[in-house]
Amino acid sequence: MRDQLTDEDTRYEAVRSRDARFDGVFFFAVETTGIYCRPSCPAVTAKRANVRFFATAAAAQGSGFRACRRCRPDAVPGSAEWNVRADVVGRAVRLITDGVVDREGVAGLAARLGYSARQVQRQLTAELGAGPVALARAQRAHTARVLLQTTGLPVTEIGFASGFASVRQFNDTIRAVYASTPSQLRAAAVPKGGRSRRTATPNAGIPLRLAHRGPYQAGPVFDLLEREAVSGVEDVSGPPGARTYRRTLRLPYGTGIVAVDERPGTARTGLGAHPGGWLDARLHLTDPRDLTTAVQRLRRLFDLDADPYAVDERLGADPRLAPLVAARPGLRSPGTADPEELAVRALTGRTEAERLVRRYGKALDAPCGSLTHLFPEPAVLAGAEPGGTLGTLTAALADHAVRLDPGADRDDAQDALRALPGLDARTIAEIRTRALGDPDVAPPGLDVPDSWRPWRSYALNHLRAAGEWEL
Repeated sequence: MRDQLTDEDTRYEAVRSRDARFDGVFFFAVETTGIYCRPSCPAVTAKRANVRFFATAAAAQGSGFRACRRCRPDAVPGSAEWNVRADVVGRAVRLITDGVVDREGVAGLAARLGYSARQVQRQLTAELGAGPVALARAQRAHTARVLLQTTGLPVTEIGFASGFASVRQFNDTIRAVYASTPSQLRAAAVPKGGRSRRTATPNAGIPLRLAHRGPYQAGPVFDLLEREAVSGVEDVSGPPGARTYRRTLRLPYGTGIVAVDERPGTARTGLGAHPGGWLDARLHLTDPRDLTTAVQRLRRLFDLDADPYAVDERLGADPRLAPLVAARPGLRSPGTADPEELAVRALTGRTEAERLVRRYGKALDAPCGSLTHLFPEPAVLAGAEPGGTLGTLTAALADHAVRLDPGADRDDAQDALRALPGLDARTIAEIRTRALGDPDVAPPGLDVPDSWRPWRSYALNHLRAAGEWEL
């Protein structure tokens, strides 16, 4: 599908048909209004001569355009391209969305990628029309809007929680992106009846809609999470079709507890648009600065930035997979909320992981029902149980000999894992699929045709959902 967007006239046709499949893939702006939108925006389509196209919201903002108040282009699912790509631009985007620039600056981002800051700036600007600072700024603005419209936090506190360095920078950015002051943006969230929807507080949690494009098969994802749930860290409650997944999160500034509902919300945007939707979630954070990072980790766990149209088109052409794809359109390949935790669990299995949590997990200051602990950090495990494969793996994770963060090079990580004694090829394949988010992994010993590339991870999930294969 992406190959069809090689020229601007084709993109304009996607805009004219209000095709939601391309929301987040590109953005368009109208020069006569000064506003940028997602392709599925329901507003009257502008004349072709007045339309400009951008690869990112940050590029549109950098050219002086403001976000549309009708289609909210800053809230679209992320482009699946950045999760698929293994090059430096894809790795950089994943790190930026995880909040690395806000926490460590451009120099920290460049160090993680193994490039100079100048090289990273040049490559991102050349391909995306915006550098790392602009991309992070766009993300901060989106985080601020969510907090303004869903919480009762003081406006000044929201500015710093969103990653802005000063109140002035916060105010200037919100005016530039949304053509409103923070207070006006908050007031716009109040319904016509006058009753505020901002019922959330730090104690009550932050309600979120985690958007996805196209169909979403929530059942198999929740089946997997229920099978794997580690007591103390996770739980799944409710009947199939209406389950709620909850877990604890270790985050850069504090801790969090999240609840995500299985039943997706659905909506159509504009005439002729393909349906998208969302998963309802609620985040409880000890520090609201962790909102952006927590949301991105949930998006990776539930594979919400995938492009189901591209995946289903390729796999649906295979005779063996065609009936499976037809039965479960939009099947996802779940990732993880904590790559290092996933690596340990892939090695030990559920029962042993629960023992590690009971013995070494950090107890929450305020437990929430059955959620009582954070999964133990690699350094803690390496010091407590240094022997065997577990000790070797956790020591490598703790000293960064093995890197599994969103910007890690997948091939380098796999090579580092292979160098560790005791890790078998099947465990490494699971870590690459879920911790590193690789969409194209085939477990060793399984005959998987090349025609399933680059979506072999998704193909295997179809086989597993149909009961034809088990990891």
